[in-house]
Amino acid sequence: MDVILKRFENPDEVVHFEKGKFETVTLGRMTIGRATYEPGWKWSEDVGPGLGEAFCTVEHVGMVVSGCATAAFADGTVTEMKAGDLFYVPPDPHDSWVVGDEPYVSLHFLGAGQYAK
Repeated sequence: MDVILKRFENPDEVVHFEKGKFETVTLGRMTIGRATYEPGWKWSEDVGPGLGEAFCTVEHVGMVVSGCATAAFADGTVTEMKAGDLFYVPPDPHDSWVVGDEPYVSLHFLGAGQYAK
């Protein structure tokens, strides 16, 4: 078996948004994503319209590298995720947005292969 090395500086795929991007690399059967969003980015405004969706329904497991963003559900529950947090966001319809003036960066270990598609 060969060792596979990849870097986000040379991702397998990049989805660009007006205020950010989502890069993916595939290692064997696993796809890992890196989200990089600028202040003002909001899923329902910057991603959803291109998909014809009002909410994201992808299940996410990841880690926030820097910045702060929300997971906001249709029932009104809003959770902030900040640098150092490991997160699980269920596939229930949710929105998300960057909080504050710092760019938000997170790594996604589950859901990256389905995100923004």
